[in-house]
Amino acid sequence: MANTSNISSVRVVVAGDSGTGKSSLIISVATDSFPTGVPPVLPPTRLPADFYPDRVPVNIIDTSSRVEDRGKLEAECKKADAVVLTYACDRPETLDRLSSYWLPALRDMDVRVPVIIVGCKLDLRSDHQQSLEQMMTPIMQEFREIETCIECSALRQIQVAEVFYYAQKAVLHPTAPLFDQEAQTLKPRCVRALKRIFMLCDHDRDGALSDGELNDFQVKCFNAPLQPSEITGVKRVVAEKLPEGVNDNGLTLTGFLFLHALFIERGRLETTWTVLRKFGYDDEVKLRDELLQNPSFKRSPDQSVELTDRTIEFLRRVFSAYDLDGDGALRPQEVEDLFSTAPSSPWDDAIYSDCAEKNSMGGLTLNGFLSQWALMTSLDPVKSLAHLLYLNFPGDLASAFQITRRRRIDRKRQRSQRNVLTCFVFGPARSGKSSLLRALIGRPYVDLYSHTQEDQYSVHVVEPIGGSKKTLILREISVDLVSHLLDKKDALAPCDVAAFVYDSSDGLSWKQTSDLLLKVTAHGESSGFEVPCLLVAAKDDLGPEAAAISDSARVCQDMGMEAPISVSIKLGDTNNIFRRLVDAAQRPHLSIPVTEAGRNYQHYKQMVNRSLVVISVGAAVAVVGIAAYKVYLAKRQSSN
Repeated sequence: MANTSNISSVRVVVAGDSGTGKSSLIISVATDSFPTGVPPVLPPTRLPADFYPDRVPVNIIDTSSRVEDRGKLEAECKKADAVVLTYACDRPETLDRLSSYWLPALRDMDVRVPVIIVGCKLDLRSDHQQSLEQMMTPIMQEFREIETCIECSALRQIQVAEVFYYAQKAVLHPTAPLFDQEAQTLKPRCVRALKRIFMLCDHDRDGALSDGELNDFQVKCFNAPLQPSEITGVKRVVAEKLPEGVNDNGLTLTGFLFLHALFIERGRLETTWTVLRKFGYDDEVKLRDELLQNPSFKRSPDQSVELTDRTIEFLRRVFSAYDLDGDGALRPQEVEDLFSTAPSSPWDDAIYSDCAEKNSMGGLTLNGFLSQWALMTSLDPVKSLAHLLYLNFPGDLASAFQITRRRRIDRKRQRSQRNVLTCFVFGPARSGKSSLLRALIGRPYVDLYSHTQEDQYSVHVVEPIGGSKKTLILREISVDLVSHLLDKKDALAPCDVAAFVYDSSDGLSWKQTSDLLLKVTAHGESSGFEVPCLLVAAKDDLGPEAAAISDSARVCQDMGMEAPISVSIKLGDTNNIFRRLVDAAQRPHLSIPVTEAGRNYQHYKQMVNRSLVVISVGAAVAVVGIAAYKVYLAKRQSSN
């Protein structure tokens, strides 16, 4: 039985032309008898939880088909979990009205729930009419929301209970997420989920489920073992239809997928849904949200999430397993295969498209692979957790991640312990920001300007002088988005170090960059999230402008900063900029600039602290004096 504990009841709305048998159908299912003197519209009718095997009650809502009641009909349909549309078997025009009026009307109402087509008054059906399948095939092809079609007779009690069973089943065990009716195949997301489940159950990793593994799977999902004869029967059915579905070791992945397609084709969707839900999937065939709440990623704005050494070692093994040609890189198809047990590749988002190191053939290197995981974990740790689960990460997930120390504490202790460092890259248009990002991951210089409209990322492993390797994330902040970014108080909280890039041959570029530096520094001072900053004088090959040189030297002296670092990405001269960024992030207290306002505030704080010290000392002296005076009085009194 499927896990339906999160669904308290199923609401089914019954609609259709007047006189098609809506009310009679409802009374018949509720009382097991054919009604007489039926009212125009029934009050809500409830089928109790024990009425159907899934033990979920069904609330049935009758509706009026009168034009003046259209508003109420629409309101009820919008609250429905499923809609039953009725026609009268003895009135063909009511069947035609389903496709000409009722189904389009539901679409106009934006009602997107399963629809059950029900032919009432089966006892009055003519023997010369087409079969149900012949009549319904064209309609079902046009309206994919139709879940199933059925004919019934309230008078004869024929398939009355089945109508609402199918409606309930369409809600609890929907077809659409699992099966493509038109292609008659499992949908890709369903295949990916079942593949992950297969791999979890294939304990000996031989690519097949042995009899023992099949039995364990059956017990886990259905709480009942399989008899040896049943296992033999399952494998025989698969072998007859699909020889490659079974081998000497047992049921293959191909056979496992075939079985589930067979279940669905035969209307046994609850079987596949039970399996999926037992392994943590929701109705969208994704892992349920509650599975992604542990470990907790609650943290302060200036804390980050990193992968632990254990997780990195697991990812190294995964990389090796999917690097089938052993060239030290994953081709796009190998990356797709690696994430074939997830709903999709987590790196389909644009920000990951060209952010890490690749080889000359476009393959993702091991450093690039681990760097992209570090970036994903930094940006969206829940997404990282989900995809570790999709890759069947072994053991306790709490051991997969670590929350870093607050940056404020790093500054006080004058040392960062982080393994992943984030650098915000500021600068005006055409200053060379994008070229810097490309240089980090070894991309060749491109002498073609393209304005960056959204934040871009680049990530790579950097080995600082005399230290262990760190992963450096460069986040290019579009100049158009700086004001929007600084509207947030904690905008700089995720930033370990900031680089301000300017075209050293262009005085205006320097002026714009110095303005950005002042804005960012002032924001850091006012918000309490000060960050170390480095100036990057780009395009050194063009010849620096004299005024920019002198002005930048003055600004650096005034703000207590290191002199600008000259680079020429075009000539391949990076002047160790990436190591220097990592060093500045690791020793943040050395490179935090100060504005005049910030300097005055620091001076004010120092004066206040000194005053407090003086007051404290004075108070202590007074206390000691009073105590001494009391001792003196006591001695004097005793001597008298």
